[in-house]
Amino acid sequence: MIPQTTIDQLSETWRSISELGAGLTEEQWKTPTDLPGWTVQDNLAHLIGTERFLQGLPRTEHRCEPGPHIRNELGKTNEHEVDVRRSCTGAEVLREFDELVALRLATFAAGDDAYFDAPMMTPVGQGDMAQFLAIRVLDNWLHEQDMRRAVGIPGHLGGSAAEHTVDRLILTIPIVVGKRAGTPDGGAVAIDITGDVQRHVVAEVDGGRAKVVAEPSAAPLASIAMDSETFVILAAGRRDSAAVADRITMSGDIALASKVVDNFNMMI
Repeated sequence: MIPQTTIDQLSETWRSISELGAGLTEEQWKTPTDLPGWTVQDNLAHLIGTERFLQGLPRTEHRCEPGPHIRNELGKTNEHEVDVRRSCTGAEVLREFDELVALRLATFAAGDDAYFDAPMMTPVGQGDMAQFLAIRVLDNWLHEQDMRRAVGIPGHLGGSAAEHTVDRLILTIPIVVGKRAGTPDGGAVAIDITGDVQRHVVAEVDGGRAKVVAEPSAAPLASIAMDSETFVILAAGRRDSAAVADRITMSGDIALASKVVDNFNMMI
């Protein structure tokens, strides 16, 4: 099945990234971001490397010595693609990105059900091309926001790609509330996400496992509220809770609420 919504979300995000990049100075391209060791330009180079792989293009033969911010084999692979483009200007990397995006969109337009249903390993396990592309929406949108925060040019915080990303990150909330924060059996935590993407999420522990419920069995033990950008920053591990504490409100069992927000990061 052709995942048209996913394709539209990718196109929307790629267009927003390109428009952002077109207005950046070389100094802005080289601005550090929330991702250790990566500049604004490095974030874009990373996106290029992954999309080239999905397009079936060869990976770079360049090799670099990974810095302390690299934690696994996937990170090493990503870093080679990033490092090979560090000698380029931001405008050159953006030009490569724009050309690759045009190629990707042409591939999608020509793709049939077999192309999108093709089995392949994704970052979350065995899946198919369509599932991998849905993850690409999250990754591209997150890195766009990394770039925007670094240069102080907010934008594209709402819309289909933003909602998709928030909803995928919400899937990790039961693990945070149950396993990580240690919410007691029968207890629930309510999380209100406000701003550009609005969601009300209640996770309740039953039999030692937490799950999202429409209504809790009893009043939540703790309630947490934050805007969608703050939620993304925490859930994607871009900053710790202390860095955005002024954007979070908590009530009820404050100690439990604090454990939840301190353990939101679920990214590898």
